[in-house]
Amino acid sequence: MPLPLGHSAIGFATHCLISDLILKEKNSLNNWQAAILIVILSNLPDIDVLFGLIFQSNGSAFHRGPTHSILFAFTMGFIASKFSKLWPNMPTLSFKACFMLIFSHVMADYFLTDSAVSFYWPFEANWSTGTSGWSQVIHTVIYDTVEDSEILLICTCIIMLVTIAKRINLVEKIKFLPLPVLHRQASDDRK
Repeated sequence: MPLPLGHSAIGFATHCLISDLILKEKNSLNNWQAAILIVILSNLPDIDVLFGLIFQSNGSAFHRGPTHSILFAFTMGFIASKFSKLWPNMPTLSFKACFMLIFSHVMADYFLTDSAVSFYWPFEANWSTGTSGWSQVIHTVIYDTVEDSEILLICTCIIMLVTIAKRINLVEKIKFLPLPVLHRQASDDRK
């Protein structure tokens, strides 16, 4: 089960994979503010745990509900992409980047856990079972993070391989991307 560290690593890997192909911003990982934004967006769907703790003293009360859906990723991706207009010091991430960072969390929970997510909410709703109070949530976030070591290792390897491929222009040389839209956008970015 990905915890905040795992979701952050997946967010960084997602950003690395899409940054030069879809987004206009380059080298935004060098900016510490962008790094914080990536961590926040890639963990945003778990805001439901905080709501559960505050309103019901149970972190599982609302977990895996509406915040783990395509609609939430779309809506919050749009809102997050517009925040840079309110705060000029905030790094600019496109809607696609914000959406993909939030959606990477939903997909990680879908593929890497046994519990269902509410992928198509409001048409379906799946909720976590069980109870988890403040101490259990804090203990899990701090001490069980070692469980994310495999995710961290895989994401680090992905980031390293993608960075090497981008530096030697391997992406442009072999054109391995299967989607023609991405090829068109990548060639438009070069102009």
